[in-house]
Order: sequence, then structure tokens, then C-alpha cells
Amino acid sequence: MSFSVWAPTPESVHVRVDGFDHEMKRDGDWWHSDAESPVGTDYAFVIEGHAYPDPRSLWQPGGVHEASRVYTHEFAWTDGAWTGRALPGGVIYELHIGTFTPEGTFDAAIGKLDHLVDLGISFVEVMPVNSFDGVEGWGYDGVLWGAVHQPYGGPDGFKRFVDACHARGLAVLLDVVYNHLGPSGAYLDKFGPYFAGRNDWGPGLNLDGPGSDEVRRYVIDNALQWLRDFHVDGLRLDAVHALADQRATHVLEEMAAEVDALSASVGRPLTLIAESDLNDARLVTSRDAGGYGLQAQWSDDLHHCMHVALTGETFGYYEDFAAPGALKNTLEKVFFHAGTWSSFREKHHGKPVDIALIPGYRFLAYTQNHDQVGNRATGDRLPASVSTGKLLCAAAIVLTSPYTPMIFMGEEWAASTPWQFFASFPDPQLAEAVRTGRRREFSRHGWGESDVPDPMSPQTVENSRLRWDEAGEGDHGKVLETYKALIALRRSRPELADPRLDRFVVTQNGECFVLHRGAIRVVVNLGTTPVPLPHGEVLLASSANPSLLPPDSFAVVAST
Repeated sequence: MSFSVWAPTPESVHVRVDGFDHEMKRDGDWWHSDAESPVGTDYAFVIEGHAYPDPRSLWQPGGVHEASRVYTHEFAWTDGAWTGRALPGGVIYELHIGTFTPEGTFDAAIGKLDHLVDLGISFVEVMPVNSFDGVEGWGYDGVLWGAVHQPYGGPDGFKRFVDACHARGLAVLLDVVYNHLGPSGAYLDKFGPYFAGRNDWGPGLNLDGPGSDEVRRYVIDNALQWLRDFHVDGLRLDAVHALADQRATHVLEEMAAEVDALSASVGRPLTLIAESDLNDARLVTSRDAGGYGLQAQWSDDLHHCMHVALTGETFGYYEDFAAPGALKNTLEKVFFHAGTWSSFREKHHGKPVDIALIPGYRFLAYTQNHDQVGNRATGDRLPASVSTGKLLCAAAIVLTSPYTPMIFMGEEWAASTPWQFFASFPDPQLAEAVRTGRRREFSRHGWGESDVPDPMSPQTVENSRLRWDEAGEGDHGKVLETYKALIALRRSRPELADPRLDRFVVTQNGECFVLHRGAIRVVVNLGTTPVPLPHGEVLLASSANPSLLPPDSFAVVAST
């Protein structure tokens, strides 16, 4: 292997291979060396006397501050017959490798995949697995985007995981972060003009200024690598509203075009899903209709409406979603804020979705996810404040809606464990800054600083690990069986997976909601008094009463 690096800024660059420095030759803004480098060789680029890991590193066994290691993508794949999965009709399961199992590794996660198959999952969405500083963390503070976090099992471990998913018919979506870099190990600016300003989370990328051609190439090449070399089936793009790009062709549109081309080459669907705070369906509108051409985006407005309806919480950004009819209207129209006033943002926000043209599967529906649980002060899940009956009502709405349902790990059995914010930065000053900042942030929102778990404590990580032993116990078992039944019903009855939003109607009488899905009625009673069921065959119900639906229960009824 020869070494190459884009580094327009420094006057000279050397490559340090197994402790020996070799001069690199400049060719424009690139530097090259033919130093010997078999697989397993440690190397780093030396600039002004300091050694830095390769910006395009594929392997960082010693962590983000240490040398990179030569890695090739040779691997004994067994998924040659895998033809992929298209998103329509799918059910997504979001998980974090570090807390999904007690061991927190890819190999341990493989041991739980049969549970997901039995549940009826079709897509496994894995939170970021690229290298970040420390052993434990959410993964959103990554700095070397192409190197798989070594404590999880490194690049070969991730390939084993993907291969095992495909063997079970599970597609894999990978969460990637292109809107910022983490606070520790972000050395890209030593090489060239990678950075342009900051956002809420760290330095942002230069996507439209001088020198940005190669920075954009850096992003898109990374996306293609996951899809091509790791056989991943799609990417979840973190917080795309923080990508500052004023070019005529946005980097997301450019990425979508290249991913479509790769999809044609590899012969399987490849999916791009955005997390966006813009409430703008242009992201998921086809490129020939003037959009960016992504396949889907998260739908936080629907989550917020559901959360308020279930818990009654109305502080912070939840305040607007307590408006009369908020849940019904958002279920039908996708966005609550669609050119309307947002009190939290103190401005009008969003744009209506053309429900006659854009199918519902392009929007993800969920009652919990890593952000909405982990960014609460104590990381408490819905079961901490909501009855089992209400949890099942929420599941019924999500899993019989025209949207793409997403389940957060453990949700399917109403896990008792919280999912809290944690990190493990070795730098004591950075660790203390994160600890203090987290507590101050939540104290401004009404929580006591002492209520916020120490994000640097190993106990916070332990508290967040799933307890698999509770999955079949008592109410946990009831919830799990209901989730299975709802997903199976969605698969067996085409009406429930129908994504056509202009054929989807929700009626509301007090706190009772009826989702009209062709010949099927999904009745959800969040009120305080029983309600009569429509005539027909009860396909599934959370209550045994065949005619009156008690409070906090649901029934799926097919007209006869």
C-alpha cells in the first residue's frame, strides 16, 4: 500500500511508518509516499513535528490520538445472495452497540438478532460506530469517520455484524454524523481547510467555501465506503439542518445522486434517511421534482404530539403540541409546524407536505428514540411515567400508521432501564466541562443539578444497558407480545402498511382517536371513559371486552 493525504495547508508532510519517518512528495494539494506498508502496519502523518492519524483512517486500534493501522477490506462475506430491502413497508429498530448487550460488542449483538427477527423487524439502525475518544459514548462525538470504534470490535467486528444481519434477512442502517466533529481528536484542520465555523456540538465542515471540493469529497466518499465496503444498506444522516451549504447543489443532493449510482452498481436498494429540524419535505422529494432525493426523514413533530398526549408534559418545545387537535392533525398532515408559529423557536417554522404526492413511508414515526429519551435529564423512558395501557396505545398508533415505524431498543418490552447521556473522555478538563455543562443545561429547564446523572461515571453506562432478563416477565412480556402482534398484523393486512397519506383519515372524539385504514379501524382510547367499538371483526385488542373499549386501550377492527 502507498500513502496519500490531502493537505494543502502544511509546507511539508512526512509519513511515519512503524516509527520511521518517510518524506512525502507534493502533487498539487496532495502528498504521496511509496513507503512499505503491509496490512497491520502502524502509520501517522507528521506535520510540523506532530504525528496525526490519517483523516481517512480505516482502523484506529489505539484510539483517536494514536497512529492509524493499515487495513484492507478483504473479508469472508457470506451475504452474496443478499438483495437488500426497500424502505416501504419496513419496520426499523434503533440500537446502540455499547448498551444493547452487557458486553457492548458487535459479536454480542449478533447473539440478539434472532430476537429482532422474531419481533418482525426489517431494518436495524445502528447508532454511530466510528471512532471517538474514550471507550464509552453515544458515538456522536466521533472524529475519524471511516474507522470503526475498536472497543466494539473494530472493522472486522462490524462486518461480522452486518453479515449476520443479512443472513437473517435484516437490513442495516448506520447512523453517521457529518454536521460536526467531536471535541477531542479533531485534527482535520491541521491538514487543510476542513472547518468552517461551529454549531451547537462542535466544529462544522467547510462545505461551500474555498477548498471545499475535497471536503465534500471526504463526506461523500465516507458515505459510499459504508455502503460499498461494509455492505451497509443505508445511512441515517444526523442533524442535516446543521450542514451549512449554500452551493447550488447541496451536499445532500450530491450524495443522494452518488448513492443512487452505487445502488445501481451493487444491485440492491440503498437508503438515505435524514434527521432534520427544518420541517421541509424537499429533503425527501425526488430530484427530478426539485428535491434532494433522500428516501426518508425522522418526524419529531409526531413524536412530540404523542408525548404530550401520553404524558401531559408541556414544558420547553412540547408547549405548542398541547394545542387542541394537535395529534390528529399531525397524524394526517405529517408536520405540526407547517408554516406556523413555533413558540420555542420564536418564529414561524416549517412548510406543509403535499400529501397527495409524498407517501407516508418517507417519514419515520416513533414514540421513543435515543435523542428523546437520552436528552431528558435522567434518561427516563416512557414506562417511568406512562401506564402499560398507554404504551400499547402509542404502539398501536405508530405501527398501524402510514409512516415507517421505528422502535428504540428495549421499547418493545417497556424496558425499565433508563438510557442516559454518557461519555468517557480521558482528558480530565474536558470530562469536567461536559459534566458541568450537562448539569447547567438541565437546571435551566427546571431539573435540579443533582438529578442529572454524572455522564462520566461508569455507573451511568451500566444503568443504561438493557436488562434482557426482564423481557418476558409480567407486563414486559405482555408489551412484547403486543408489539409482535401489531407488527405481524401490519405485515398481513395491506391496509395497515398503505403509505398513501391522502387516503388516511383520523377522527377524534374527546381523547378517543380512530385511524381509518381502508376497511380497518384502529380505535385508541386515551380518555377516561369506555367507548363503543365499531361493528366488525376484532383483529387485535389490548382489552378483552369485545364491545366497549376501556380507557388506555386499543382495538383493531375490520368491517364485515
